[in-house]
Amino acid sequence: MSFPDITPELKAAMPDLRGRLIANQPLAELTWFRVGGPAQVLFTPVDEDDLAYFLKHLPEDLPVYVVGVGSNLIVRDGGLPGVVIRLAPRGFGEASANGELVTAGAAALDKRVAETAAAANLAGLEFYFGIPGTIGGALRMNAGANGAETKDVLVDAIGVDRKGNKHIFSNADMKFVYRNCGVDPSIIFTSARFCGTPATPEAIRARMNEVQTHRETAQPIREKTGGSTFKNPPGHSAWKLIDAAGCRGLKLGGAQVSEMHCNFLINTGNATGHDIEALGESVRERVKQNSGIELHWEIKRIGVPL
Repeated sequence: MSFPDITPELKAAMPDLRGRLIANQPLAELTWFRVGGPAQVLFTPVDEDDLAYFLKHLPEDLPVYVVGVGSNLIVRDGGLPGVVIRLAPRGFGEASANGELVTAGAAALDKRVAETAAAANLAGLEFYFGIPGTIGGALRMNAGANGAETKDVLVDAIGVDRKGNKHIFSNADMKFVYRNCGVDPSIIFTSARFCGTPATPEAIRARMNEVQTHRETAQPIREKTGGSTFKNPPGHSAWKLIDAAGCRGLKLGGAQVSEMHCNFLINTGNATGHDIEALGESVRERVKQNSGIELHWEIKRIGVPL
């Protein structure tokens, strides 16, 4: 399907816009699952000022979504009406260290931030080495792995609101909870600062190797997947509940529960967004019937069904 092309009106209303506007951009190629319909408009800003200018002049009734590298995302098959904003590495992907602080743009890969900290002999950010997303997503979801999470290391973050105003959020302002933050969902994070702890290069590299080994041996990282599907319920591991409900290897259309790690769904080759989401809902239902525990999605699901 395709949406009405509104890019001419947007360009006319924003004569000083420097970023790129594309109508009906297929989103499947921008997500790890490789599924989903198009974005009515895809906007790639040049820098933070360009993003602020765009948001300031954007009609208030147009929905706005932000997509990073699409590693934790299901885009539904009908696509997304409105605007999808993608922060590109050029303009938002830098990472640098100064003293005990690491500064990173929202499009910087989590892995790169871990490497930047390691190069500066700073410990505490090694867990990012095993998270296949960007800092923007890490801020929004309080991303974590291997016993640490974003709230443990964040100093502050910068974001832009729907009116184009920039805000600085302290760690406390972020109102972090498990796999989420309390900042208004309309805020688009653009950069953040993290604090590391001085350590020896050997200790840091050893920890990063542990993180990488765990990922390679326990997760289906070579598949079309989306990371952990469900949040761990208090006192439980989601994968154990899924396994106990008999869902390991369960299939629906072209989607399958990973045999390697039951909290990962995979696209075996020809899955639709509907296949993957419906399989996830089937898993939730079976777990609820088997254990009485309700699983909650960790993966973000956006867009409209076909």
